[in-house]
Amino acid sequence: MNALIGKDDRVEIRKTIKLYIGGAFPRSESGRTYEVNSAKGDFLANVAQGSRKDARDAVLAARSAFTKWSSATAYNRGQVLYRIAEVMEGRREQFIAEVQQTSGSTTKQATKHVDAAIDRWVWYAGWADKLSQVIGTSNPVAGSFFNFSIPEPTGVVVAIAPHDSALLGLSSVIAPIIVSGNSCVVIASQNQPIPAITLAEVMATSDVPGGVVNILTGDAAEIAPWLASHADVNALDLTGITDQQLAQQLEQDAAGTVKFVRGPRTDADWMATPTLSRIRAFTEIKTVWHPMGV
Repeated sequence: MNALIGKDDRVEIRKTIKLYIGGAFPRSESGRTYEVNSAKGDFLANVAQGSRKDARDAVLAARSAFTKWSSATAYNRGQVLYRIAEVMEGRREQFIAEVQQTSGSTTKQATKHVDAAIDRWVWYAGWADKLSQVIGTSNPVAGSFFNFSIPEPTGVVVAIAPHDSALLGLSSVIAPIIVSGNSCVVIASQNQPIPAITLAEVMATSDVPGGVVNILTGDAAEIAPWLASHADVNALDLTGITDQQLAQQLEQDAAGTVKFVRGPRTDADWMATPTLSRIRAFTEIKTVWHPMGV
């Protein structure tokens, strides 16, 4: 009875992969799960399979978080994104192991992938308080007025993450959406969802307000049409869609409520230095007139 339990006698503690909605980790309301295997075909986990109801809950959470997040100072948003990178750095070895296991890459390749993902958050964090100066402008006008063009966030953005870049591609999709003040609902890679949920754990334990980022797992072909036609979604990022027919269907669904749609990017090089194009895609320009001397 007093004998110590040896290391080899421990029961393996498997990770439970849930959804990430409103800063919490609920199971799918449908109760469904699907199996995720490693690149070698070994069983890794049963993952929650998101449903239409889960998608609606995620949009509601994103909309509730939008007002506060978009009204936060640009400096504060930059701090929050940098904090994500800090927490990711602390879990770097876990991310490397998960990327290597799910993608079948070598340790060197997985390390390069994870380091680039962490650096990507730092890169976008640095732009948070510079967007207004670069994207916005003071316009010359013929009259006694000031005229300013100011970038503003679009609102709630739905994104389909790349299926072949579970962490770097995911980070490269989320960061430019939220840095300007948008909130988002992201459908993670169906085959490699584990790094995405670990990233959700990072966000839950950093300074990201609940609801700013919501991550769903499951089949994008099932969930995305409901999100594309949702009246409270303002824009779509179809980066991870590889089925051209599905992409066309989602664009048609989005047209019913006049959403901006960023098309699929199956040829994206995630290791390349990013540009401001992803930030610009989900900002709108507001022009303000103000009389001089008042």
